[in-house]
Amino acid sequence: MDHPIQRISALVSAAVVKLFGEDHKNADPAVHRSQFADYQADVALRLARAVKRPPLELAKALAAELEAPELCESVTVSPPGFINFTLRAEVLNAGVAKVLSDPRLGVPRAEPAQTVIVDYSGPNAAKEMHVGHLRGTVIGDCLVRVLELQGHRVLRQNHIGDWGTPFGMLVEHLLDIGSERAVAELQVGDFNAFYKAARQKFETEPAFAERSRQRVVLLQSGDATTLGLWRTLIDATRAYFTKVYSALGVLLRDEDIRGESFYNPYLSLVAAELTQRGVAVLDQGALCVFLPEFKGKDGEPTPLIVQKQDGGFGYAATDLAALRFRVKELGAQRILYVVGAPQAQHFSMVFAAARGAGYVTDAVSVEHVAFGSILGSDRKMLKTRAGESIRLSDLLDEAVQRALDAVEKKNPTLSSEEKALVANDVGIGAIKYADLSTERIKDYVFEWSRMLSFEGNTGPYLLYAHARICSILRKASEAGAVEAGALLEGKVYEDARLSLSEPTERALALELLDFISVVNAVGASLQPHRLAGYLYELASRFTSFYEACDVLKAGSDELRDSRLRLCAATQRTLAVCLHLLGMSAPQRM
Repeated sequence: MDHPIQRISALVSAAVVKLFGEDHKNADPAVHRSQFADYQADVALRLARAVKRPPLELAKALAAELEAPELCESVTVSPPGFINFTLRAEVLNAGVAKVLSDPRLGVPRAEPAQTVIVDYSGPNAAKEMHVGHLRGTVIGDCLVRVLELQGHRVLRQNHIGDWGTPFGMLVEHLLDIGSERAVAELQVGDFNAFYKAARQKFETEPAFAERSRQRVVLLQSGDATTLGLWRTLIDATRAYFTKVYSALGVLLRDEDIRGESFYNPYLSLVAAELTQRGVAVLDQGALCVFLPEFKGKDGEPTPLIVQKQDGGFGYAATDLAALRFRVKELGAQRILYVVGAPQAQHFSMVFAAARGAGYVTDAVSVEHVAFGSILGSDRKMLKTRAGESIRLSDLLDEAVQRALDAVEKKNPTLSSEEKALVANDVGIGAIKYADLSTERIKDYVFEWSRMLSFEGNTGPYLLYAHARICSILRKASEAGAVEAGALLEGKVYEDARLSLSEPTERALALELLDFISVVNAVGASLQPHRLAGYLYELASRFTSFYEACDVLKAGSDELRDSRLRLCAATQRTLAVCLHLLGMSAPQRM
């Protein structure tokens, strides 16, 4: 089902072409929600100068051409040149019915569906995840969920750093202290201590440093013993990542990991193909790609180094090998790299080199989904008081504990088990919502008091809004409203007869219809904050409706049931929105 805005826009565009010719076929109909009607088109204001006629005159002429009796109850014109559209009740009923009868809430499956790869999270093996990994992980996870709802085939890829010179040092340290002790340390997640101990020895003990360099050679040449020790580190890391992802409530699993080591066998092939195509050339012994659009301060082209003078391969080679694999082996048609904004030039250069090599064609879209940083109250990168990066697991634990304190104050009657479950939902949800409700390219300041508040545009407020509607439906069921229980249980329910006599009822129904267009907009723009904004607006519309309209004490059973259907449709939409943001939707709080 097309959204009313799409249908109205098509009608307006057809009227523009009919009256003013093909030269104006691309004129923006500029249809949007309005406080004076359901929707409003501003096209006449935009066309006035081009066709040299007053906008009000144009609006009247266009309105006379608009025939949509099956869609609109009325089409009117108001100064200085607005065209106003009021939908028929049947259209609103159909939209709400779709929410109540379709688990997808009416979101159409993409035609054609694409194979989309989302590269996100990307921590380093044998190191702890810190707060800097939060944004890429939750943004990527949200985009995966949205694209899957749209019907695309989505492949998650966790491109972890699990190869290179540091692992010679780490393997040597593992040998020094013994595998059993090393595994015991790593299993409790104490990667920082393990890494720091290895680094200190590397910097202060020349013999250890030399053994580490030799170990790198053994690792890269495929020595079985060294690979076995390396695998011990990687397996412990994967187990740790799984715990963190589970606590954070994201979709990434062990099978989604395809680290740098996976692409090692492909690096020489990539270098050869780039050379054969003339994309890469030798410069002072290193194999480089020079792209004229990328220049340094001296005006000289900035090199993308594929292979270093010593024969080693850098990040560019690995990223090109990964891109090649994703297109040729996985059949990717769209690849999203959810990585921080500072890597913008690197990815631009890699994408350009990949096009030159023929890895990326017009049939493949590659996009860097850049994001800003998380800042402390001093507006600098968020760190501990000691100046170190905050461990992600510590951040999540603190969020849950702070949420538990808030839940105990807000609802002390909950059982200990219920408090623990709600605290987890609220704490993790608060962190995710604070991140995803911020335009991703912008930095934001991390503030516990704001993000854990049950008032305003916060995660806890939205979780509470969902739980409150569930409570309304439970009370209605207990009071004898037969369909309320079925609505709360999420059963398919196709009867959406509505009585929309109050403005807040109509506004809520219109907001429910917007869900489809918001999902499609997020899938195209890759901007999760638009979904978060819609979620907050929907909750706010519901609050206005509930304050203005009695539900359980409505004047008649028919009116009560109509309002219960609006409640249930809102609850289901809130739940799906929360899921898309990676948040739980508790029924009790």
